[in-house]
Amino acid sequence: MSASQGKPPKEVHDYDDIPGTVVFDAQRSRLGYQLNKFLYSLMKAENRKAFLADESTYLDQFHLMPEQKTAVMKRDWNTLLDLGGVSYALAKLAFTDQHSYQFMAAEMTGMSQEGYMNMMIAGGRSVEGWRSKKERGEA
Repeated sequence: MSASQGKPPKEVHDYDDIPGTVVFDAQRSRLGYQLNKFLYSLMKAENRKAFLADESTYLDQFHLMPEQKTAVMKRDWNTLLDLGGVSYALAKLAFTDQHSYQFMAAEMTGMSQEGYMNMMIAGGRSVEGWRSKKERGEA
């Protein structure tokens, strides 16, 4: 999908009601194709160097939607997921910035790196509590 076509209408699925979860489905795959192409380009050192030298110009070659380009430049991890980014591909961007996956995940959850690490060591988020966006009036 090119930037000029814009974002397609959102199909609604039962799994959209899961709080804190972005399911990478066929719709997000199509939406994020160019975004993920950019992210995986960062596997090559020369591409990381070119991107860091002039982010905006480097991104232009991938024909991202304006929202995607803005989210990349702001390192808005959650928006990038929502706009079709694959979490492991997003890590390429974090690594380009000399950050760990843990750094990125902590930012996505609004936690400190230490808090995120401690939560994961303790087994992750509790299964108790908020189970549906609808129950909080967010859906």
